[in-house]
Amino acid sequence: MSTPQGPIIWVKGADLLDGTPIFDIKPYLPLVDSHPDAKGGFAEQTAQQSDMEVEMDEEVKKMFPMHKLDTLKKVLAQDPRPHYQSDENRIYGMEFCGKNFHFKVENRKIYVFL
Repeated sequence: MSTPQGPIIWVKGADLLDGTPIFDIKPYLPLVDSHPDAKGGFAEQTAQQSDMEVEMDEEVKKMFPMHKLDTLKKVLAQDPRPHYQSDENRIYGMEFCGKNFHFKVENRKIYVFL
């Protein structure tokens, strides 16, 4: 949307107060950016990590059709936790396709339950 003051971008679903500035700052990724000799820093290290194993309770498996379940497993395998949290006793909550569930991470394995 454009106004006399400039363009407006509407942001929905973010945990922000009205009027909070939003910055779109991305790390440099040599694999996809145009300077192949550049270094990617922390982003390059994170991108090289392998996927985690995902184990789900039967109740969670019954909540989703097979194609959605496969997608959920791929999302979880990438470890959706905030990078600064690594407490193996912490239980996380997540919504996927309108359904809520919990997960816990132990030894690079994600356990999903209701």
